[in-house]
Amino acid sequence: MSVSAPRPWHVPTPHGRLFAKSWSTTADGWGERAPIILFHDSLGSIDLWRDFPGQLAQATGRAVIAYDRLGFGGSDPHPGALALDFVADEAKTYVPALLAHLGIHRFVACGHSVGGGMAVETAALQPDDCLAVVTLGAQAFAEDRTLSGIRVAKDDFAKPENLARLARYHGEKAAWVVNAWTESWLSPAFADWTIDTALAAVRCPVLAIHGENDEYGSTVHPHRIATGRGSAHVLGGVGHVPHREDPARVLALIVPFLAEID
Repeated sequence: MSVSAPRPWHVPTPHGRLFAKSWSTTADGWGERAPIILFHDSLGSIDLWRDFPGQLAQATGRAVIAYDRLGFGGSDPHPGALALDFVADEAKTYVPALLAHLGIHRFVACGHSVGGGMAVETAALQPDDCLAVVTLGAQAFAEDRTLSGIRVAKDDFAKPENLARLARYHGEKAAWVVNAWTESWLSPAFADWTIDTALAAVRCPVLAIHGENDEYGSTVHPHRIATGRGSAHVLGGVGHVPHREDPARVLALIVPFLAEID
């Protein structure tokens, strides 16, 4: 069972086109099992998932779809600043457009960092179609540790050489990407943000994976996400990007979790 070369997609939305790619082990579209949709982090893109989408498709036998949010990677520029409800709005506005364009009805939502919150929001809004949620280094609320890490990153990206490295993935949108992340999270109006309401509405099983050394969130987050809904796993020696730092351990958790999911 081999994974085909990723297929590119351009997805129209009311605010601009999204760029997506899909990986599959079958020649007939999404196959018989629900595909996995990947939600990237605050600085992320399809390319920053690196080899993980293909590895995930190979290990699970499911199609995997990654997309760049509006303003990121190969998607169109965002028309303005992110709204403070951008995590929930991703699930309300853009995910339905992606699903409709690709003809997907049943799916698994998997998100990294803030993308984990978007995966949870998506599951809450589509309880009949989202069959499972996987989070990787996700935040459930605006923790002081998260904000401290963002302040450090904001200073780092003030250096032109660091912004230039990010521009390899986002082009001329790189400065907007950094500002969208830092100014949203560091806004006093964002201090009370949580995904608690969405978590209470989730009806599918949840797997929350977190690195013990995650600089953007303590191990409180995976337990808050998974308690009463599934299981939390904290990986020793791992930081904020578990799927890149230790993909073997991450896949060893995801594969059996999804084995009973259609």
